[in-house]
Amino acid sequence: MTALVSSIEELHKEAFVRVIREVRNHGGGDGLREAAGDDIVYAVLRRLGVLKPSLSERLEHALNQVRPMLATHGGDVELVRIDSKSEVTVRLLGACDGCPASGLTLREGVEKAIQEECPEIKIVAVARGSSLGLIGEGVGEGEVSFVSPFARTDESGWKFAAVLAEMTSRTVLPVRVEGRELFLWRSAGEEIAAYDNMCAHLGMPLADGDVTDGILTCPHHGFRFRLATGECLTAPEAQLVTHGVRVISGRVEVKFL
Repeated sequence: MTALVSSIEELHKEAFVRVIREVRNHGGGDGLREAAGDDIVYAVLRRLGVLKPSLSERLEHALNQVRPMLATHGGDVELVRIDSKSEVTVRLLGACDGCPASGLTLREGVEKAIQEECPEIKIVAVARGSSLGLIGEGVGEGEVSFVSPFARTDESGWKFAAVLAEMTSRTVLPVRVEGRELFLWRSAGEEIAAYDNMCAHLGMPLADGDVTDGILTCPHHGFRFRLATGECLTAPEAQLVTHGVRVISGRVEVKFL
């Protein structure tokens, strides 16, 4: 029975392909586009594989792959718009919006899923969501916080970066971890983020830049970065390289990708 159904569908597909080819050959491109705009016609052509899924459909499919993981951390993601054939804008929602690990979530979860499903997309920009709060309620003794859902969940790979007491509110602290230059940032709400100490513009160190209202300005070329997320406000594609962060018993630890 399955073979029979498959054979019938292949026959229908070939028939549609031949009809479409003839219509195109006779200058009927506009009519084809109008016909494909009909929901029923489109559904049948999609079911038979005559039409490929649209970019928006493939993007939604990619986002659906990461939504279950985001949901475990109280977050979500939505497609805001398709900016061009190679660039889209998404918005992190719920706990993911404004989370210090959102840069890691964007790069290792959302961006990777989109580019696997839609390799033509080269830039995934992030828009500000509706949630104003940052994840977590401060850092207490023995508390583990600030781990992106897309950071590796096993216990291996965490490296000591600093003692929490070294960090004061809204301080950018340069640290060196296993030969890699990083900087840590602690917000007024005591959330902590870790980034490569390197401007995504031309690779110059950032830690000496001015910080105002959570925005760090590169001391060399003036690029501005939102420290809560790592996003670049000057050029959306110049996201800071983010790392997983956790705090245990007053020790700040990071995990490289």
